Amino acid sequence: MPSASPSKVRQITEQAKHEKLEVELVPSWEELVSGRKRVDRLRPVVIEDLLGRSAINLHSQKVVGMVEGKVALVTGAGGTIGGELCRQIAQCEPSLLILVERAEFLLFQIEQIIKTEFPHVPHIAFIADVTDESRMDFIMGGFLPNIIFHAAAHKHVPMMEHQPGEAIRNNTLGTANLADLAIKHEVERFVLISSDKAVNPTNVMGATKRMAEIFVQSLQERSKHTQFLAVRFGNVLGSSGSVIPTFRKQIENGGPITVTHPDITRYFMTVSEAVGLVLDCSSDGSGGEIFVLDMGEPVKVYDLAKQMIELSGLVLGEDIDIVFSGLRPGEKLYEELQHEEETLEVTHNEKVFRFTGHKSKENEVREFLKSIGPLLKSAEYNELKRQVKSFVPEYKPDFSPPKWAESHEEVAECYRKEGLLEKDTTVVPFDERTA
Repeated sequence: MPSASPSKVRQITEQAKHEKLEVELVPSWEELVSGRKRVDRLRPVVIEDLLGRSAINLHSQKVVGMVEGKVALVTGAGGTIGGELCRQIAQCEPSLLILVERAEFLLFQIEQIIKTEFPHVPHIAFIADVTDESRMDFIMGGFLPNIIFHAAAHKHVPMMEHQPGEAIRNNTLGTANLADLAIKHEVERFVLISSDKAVNPTNVMGATKRMAEIFVQSLQERSKHTQFLAVRFGNVLGSSGSVIPTFRKQIENGGPITVTHPDITRYFMTVSEAVGLVLDCSSDGSGGEIFVLDMGEPVKVYDLAKQMIELSGLVLGEDIDIVFSGLRPGEKLYEELQHEEETLEVTHNEKVFRFTGHKSKENEVREFLKSIGPLLKSAEYNELKRQVKSFVPEYKPDFSPPKWAESHEEVAECYRKEGLLEKDTTVVPFDERTA
């Protein structure tokens, strides 16, 4: 069954497991035709095969028409999303594909993939940081991209919680820098890769992505040539730093698997589907919209862990355990897709929704970003969070002290500053409290 849907694969796998049979997959016809895989290269079923959905048309005529013969630039090209964008764009025959990435090894990897799989596609790889205005101005001015896919970002939620200055610098100010240059060099389309965590954010990462959305939307009224749009989606299966590679590593090490909360849920998409829909949105946008991808039903992370244990041929509670570590700072039990003030509109693609809403005035957005700049290097990271909340009122910041606080007295002092402890409260050291 070469076109079996993930639900069919899941059904067959469950039945085979009941009969104590092994299930392996033959490469898809696309992989065979492209020459990337051989027919005898069987592989075991993995969790991505069960969570994905039916294949979509990744190369509609509209998408091909948007990219074919054009200069396309991808930031964050070495990341999971950026790399897949490069692959799918290359299939649409651009006149030039520009890869921008600040991590040298990741840039080398994606360049080798493009060279190998798409040797006929002209491309060039630049080490560059999107916050470096002169460097990005040089690249854009020299090659005049027609379309920009901006995927570069800090995305690790717990890591950003106590480094909000870095998250703002990269996710918000980096986007603003790139968007301004897009107008300067008359880029036709600017596509911001956003996140479902930008909706009613409870963490720094989501709040900085929301600020980036607000900025690009505010530019649309003034922009005469560039169309700005943003695309939100959730977790991508197997992306670097995400839950599935983490669980896989924990299983390889014999466990336990750590889940933050028994009821935590997340939306999941395959990287090919997510990027295919991003390209579809990009070809459909008229400027100023936020698109949200239909990510299906949310999945309980605990159920995901159990499925991965079963696929590994192990038994939960006998061969390996699942332990609950507690929600991390800024982490939600569930993700949302829409702000209350946004209006939902349907598109030609049933898997894509368009949101329109109030657009902030550009001068007000710029004034705020200008005022927050001097605070980025401040050690008072909670004050930085308060400033962000003044601009994104739906943001619910977490004021927990960082794990790297040197002693329990320092942690207590952090709490006292936030008004979470009375001044004369005695604090028991962490190890004694745990015991």
